[in-house]
Amino acid sequence: MSLVSKLRPAGPNGFGYGSTALDVTQGLDLTGKTYLVTGANSGLGQESLRVLRLRGATVYGAGRSVERVRKVCADVGAIPIGCELSNPKSVRACVDQLNKASVQLDGVLCNAGIMALPELKQVYGYESQFFTNHVGHFLLVTTLLPTLARQARIVVVSSNAHRRAPDVGIEFDNLSGDKGYEPWTAYGQSKLANLLFVRYLAQLLKGSGQTAYALHPGVIKTNLTRSMGLRTKLAFTLASPLVLKNIAEGAATQCYLLTHPSVSADQSGGYFSHCNPARCYRHGDDMNMATRLWEVTERIAGQLGM
Repeated sequence: MSLVSKLRPAGPNGFGYGSTALDVTQGLDLTGKTYLVTGANSGLGQESLRVLRLRGATVYGAGRSVERVRKVCADVGAIPIGCELSNPKSVRACVDQLNKASVQLDGVLCNAGIMALPELKQVYGYESQFFTNHVGHFLLVTTLLPTLARQARIVVVSSNAHRRAPDVGIEFDNLSGDKGYEPWTAYGQSKLANLLFVRYLAQLLKGSGQTAYALHPGVIKTNLTRSMGLRTKLAFTLASPLVLKNIAEGAATQCYLLTHPSVSADQSGGYFSHCNPARCYRHGDDMNMATRLWEVTERIAGQLGM
């Protein structure tokens, strides 16, 4: 537990900065529940996978390839499934595999992502962080929606880094990155897109019993730092013992939202941090921007044949 974890008090629900995924699922019996976790091969996804299985759930661990998640899943008795979010064919194959097995998911944890790539990379003509972190999960969730359980929860890992998005919010005229690219700004835009996706999705699902939530997991040193420059990696390494959450703490909020009975449908569309409701930064609750982003992403999906 970091120094900050020890000093910060718990929130109104009894959980807080220092709570772990084990803490927030303590006493829960998830037998009979089925979940899909993206980015399950390491970090927060792997810890979420482990804890959900420990509580009795059936869990599909998704990763860029089955081979990369097979060992992780074998260690805890989860089911590996390939899902490369930057490849629509892989996303479709993942959904098809679940449908063929007649899987009805009680929750989808959109945990995978890439962060702060030092140079511009594009996927299908779009900046890769926007495409992987937002479009990939949009394709996965919207394709799965018709087959989800009646009370299914969709949990999307956003980040307080959404405050680092461009001043205008989503740069709809620069989704390719061709007009300018800065690693952290592009990452912030992708995380703002995650948050706006949840805002709109929650409105779409209202009254259905299905719900959607976004979250900031905290600042954690995970494999996401693999793309950073040497100086930033060093800063993360030096800060880790003092201020950064560990992986068990980082996985707490997503496991809480995915499973805990105190999370209500009235909170659908909400943004959470440290297992409690939190305020987002500017643009994070802009429903006009959320609507436009949904429409634009639908068009992208159509262009990709999804």
